[in-house]
Amino acid sequence: MEDRAAIPVTLPRDNPTQSYWQLDIDEVADLRSTETLPSEVDTVIIGSGITGAAVAFNLLNNGSRDIVMIEARQACSGATGRNGGHTKAASYLSFLHHQHEHGSEMAAKIARLELANIRAVHEFAKEHGIDCESNPCNTVDVVYDADQWQTAHKAIKALQDAMPGDDASVYNFHSPEEMREKFHCGKGVCGGISYEAGSINAYKFTIGVLKLCLEKGLNLQTNTPVTDVRGSSEGVYHIETPRGVIKARRVVMATNGYTAHLLKRFQGVIVPLRGHVTAQRPGLNMPKTGLPGTYSFFYEKGYDYMIPRPKGCKFEGDIIIGGRLTSAVSDGLNEYGTTDDSTEDEDTMHDLHNTLPQYFGDNWGKDHPDGRIRNQWTGIMGYGPDGLPFVGEMPGKKNLWVSASFQGHGMVLCWMSARALVEMMEGRDGDELRRWFPDVYRVTEPRFDLTFKGRMHTRGDPSTLEK
Repeated sequence: MEDRAAIPVTLPRDNPTQSYWQLDIDEVADLRSTETLPSEVDTVIIGSGITGAAVAFNLLNNGSRDIVMIEARQACSGATGRNGGHTKAASYLSFLHHQHEHGSEMAAKIARLELANIRAVHEFAKEHGIDCESNPCNTVDVVYDADQWQTAHKAIKALQDAMPGDDASVYNFHSPEEMREKFHCGKGVCGGISYEAGSINAYKFTIGVLKLCLEKGLNLQTNTPVTDVRGSSEGVYHIETPRGVIKARRVVMATNGYTAHLLKRFQGVIVPLRGHVTAQRPGLNMPKTGLPGTYSFFYEKGYDYMIPRPKGCKFEGDIIIGGRLTSAVSDGLNEYGTTDDSTEDEDTMHDLHNTLPQYFGDNWGKDHPDGRIRNQWTGIMGYGPDGLPFVGEMPGKKNLWVSASFQGHGMVLCWMSARALVEMMEGRDGDELRRWFPDVYRVTEPRFDLTFKGRMHTRGDPSTLEK
């Protein structure tokens, strides 16, 4: 893993695989608000995914102006526009680890923030009328491994003991019989766990937020890779691009897995990881009324996540399923350190193609006459050494701000992390912010000395959860 983490992080690649969500490209995808780059502005935001859009919206909504957002490729073409659209926390999976490392109070604060993030995203979409297939719903974790089933009980009890009566501690267990009858699962299931979650078209949601920002005066510059960010003795940053240099008082890095390309201190600290996703047509025996929510499937070596497309949307009933990291050579080791989302791992995609008939058994039936696979693609996530985001000001770099490293968990971390970052940027970094935002997410000097060892507490592995 050390060798993979040491691979120099590059800019986003040209000609990425086409995401299912971007089969219909939005009109702002290639927008340049001005023909040329402004020479000097107050704020530059690098990255146009959900983090960059949320930071821009909060700044503009609070009265800031003179903001330029720079994107290397099309708008929202990175992880946000390529993920499965799962607004799902699964906070119990990390609770024992967080409790051991940071104490019960901090572990509870993290769980509350994740649920608050889910609700805030769906509420924002509703409030602002963003057409993004927002679908608050329940989810179920389908567990096939006996050790993980036992550990899940232990973790949820610990979470509920620490958060009695709290919304973020509401989990329901289901027997194998219930999993077959209610959730249409096949054989071999130990049980299931259901709780509050949701799904959303993250591309449409973020494009919607960007359009709100454009109405408030955001200058969006797409297809403009940033090649360097240099500070000066005058406290001004020089943002270098092939189209020219912009001077700015402050800079926000909303670059997730690509952060180390511009901020070398994050090399080996925020490590890119390539994920694989497919969109599949449902089998002919699958319920015509649709599945009861979203799913994740936990097995001995890993997990997959699954989102049925909600009623009323294009390709209604399609099933988005991603994961299978351990299907690749050496349990997916070579997927770490790569920023190449223009290609895919054949073994991983092959296994993803065949997951759904395995999970649903006889309930799947024959494949759709048009074929099982509608689309397949890859995307780049960002993982850190302690399983937590990096949010805040760079040590020793005044007005150089970061919100990145979302551990493949961005749809339940990015929105509230962006809100917290803006509070810090505008000088409201006091007790009120600390009341709801975990201090362990902040950018601090000691975190740069941690060793990256791969994904943490993301698959319910008892050995990971109990460390």
